[in-house]
Amino acid sequence: MAEKKKTYLVLADKLIECYLGGNVKPGERLPSERELACKFNVSRTTIREALRTLELNGLIDIRQGGGSYIKVSGIQSSKEDIITAVKAENPLVYEMLELRRALEVESSFLAAKRATSADLEKLRIALNHMALSKQDPELGLKADLDFHIGIAEATHNSIFIKLIHTLKGHMEDTIRATQNHRFKDPARYEDTMAEHKEIYLAIASGDGDRAKELMEWHITKIRNELVESMI
Repeated sequence: MAEKKKTYLVLADKLIECYLGGNVKPGERLPSERELACKFNVSRTTIREALRTLELNGLIDIRQGGGSYIKVSGIQSSKEDIITAVKAENPLVYEMLELRRALEVESSFLAAKRATSADLEKLRIALNHMALSKQDPELGLKADLDFHIGIAEATHNSIFIKLIHTLKGHMEDTIRATQNHRFKDPARYEDTMAEHKEIYLAIASGDGDRAKELMEWHITKIRNELVESMI
């Protein structure tokens, strides 16, 4: 028997049909989460997940505290060509993002199940340093790296921990490269903080599935932003 399609994916299809078929022009804002929740009779959480799905597919742009906007068309049609160009220009950065996605998504799940109070304190310290780093890129870089390494350490899986520390230098280069793209827009700093906070809260609450989903979304979004920087 085929697995039932998740509610947020069904909703994402409906949003495409209602708003991305020409009814709303590129650059225009979608209705608010509350308006969409009322229109489709679903929770705001479901709306949020559907919007994230559309964002990951390059169809909309979600601005922290500013709503969701239809992206300029034509991105998807050339996306594979752009990815090829990104790989050619930044092969190590792109490959590290692929590896990080494989490693850190599972690490987030395990961390949510195994993190101790000491592990969570390390993550909180990293978040605090990130919050103080708006005018200090190097502090932000270290805090970001500490956060992701802290998640791997919270798995208490010796192989994961050894691997993440072996990759530490490459991860630092990757984070630096992606931050250079992300922080050209000052609003992206707040978005990045919000993404890390959500991951932390999922881990702290023991919600492994949520932590896993958020980490995959976070790293995939970074990859997509790197691709779009080439456009």
